[in-house]
Amino acid sequence: MLGLLGLLGDLRAESEELDALVAPLDSEGWALATPSPGWSIAHQIAHLIWTDRAALLAVTDPEAFAEESEKALAAPDSFVDEGAAAGASLPPAELLARWRDGRVRLGNALRAAPPGARFPWYGPPMSAASLATARLMETWAHGQDVADALGARREPTARLRHVAWIGVRARGYAYLVREERPPAEPFRVELAGPGGELWTYGPEDAAQRVTGLALDFCLLVTQRAHRADLAVRAEGADADHWLDIAQAFAGPAGAGRAPKEAR
Repeated sequence: MLGLLGLLGDLRAESEELDALVAPLDSEGWALATPSPGWSIAHQIAHLIWTDRAALLAVTDPEAFAEESEKALAAPDSFVDEGAAAGASLPPAELLARWRDGRVRLGNALRAAPPGARFPWYGPPMSAASLATARLMETWAHGQDVADALGARREPTARLRHVAWIGVRARGYAYLVREERPPAEPFRVELAGPGGELWTYGPEDAAQRVTGLALDFCLLVTQRAHRADLAVRAEGADADHWLDIAQAFAGPAGAGRAPKEAR
């Protein structure tokens, strides 16, 4: 994996790619519905603003973050939607300006973080590098919703490696958030990157195996597509179940997306 500065550079590039999609939109464009039920493009960007602010608090003011976290725990099924709705009501120009300002502030705070520091989050505490990776993963995932709403195709990049990595690392969390016990047996994950390279995780001789395209794996763990529509395969009962529940993001278990045939 890249060092922190490399991660922040990739996070900036991912944000700028999404910025280029939304910046030219008029008010009607910002109001377009995305695949996330009830969320427009404005909701997607508002959510990124909300989570960037939460991450900034986690890094710079843990006590204030703890207060925000308590509010989230008090309304686990609604706090994400409420935060997105509040931001989406802003004029598009203000929304865009707030997102740009917030992501710069967060990048600066992560860059200045003491080496080895860990920060609170809605799942386990995170290092600066892990928090940057999580922000990149979420920016990419919500960017996919925006691209789908606009009928745009994004070219897969090597930045997907960060999304895949956090998807693999969050395997145990996907079980715990569903009150299931994570399997003790190790998993092997082998993914074909966008340049044809092979990304591997876990012991080579593991019986529980997941293989496929890195792009499709990332769509799966961010719950942007149903596994039935993706080129990701499992060997072993535990690996097969993981593909049904995988999530790379913190918070409650996601409902995921229906198969294309059902939609």
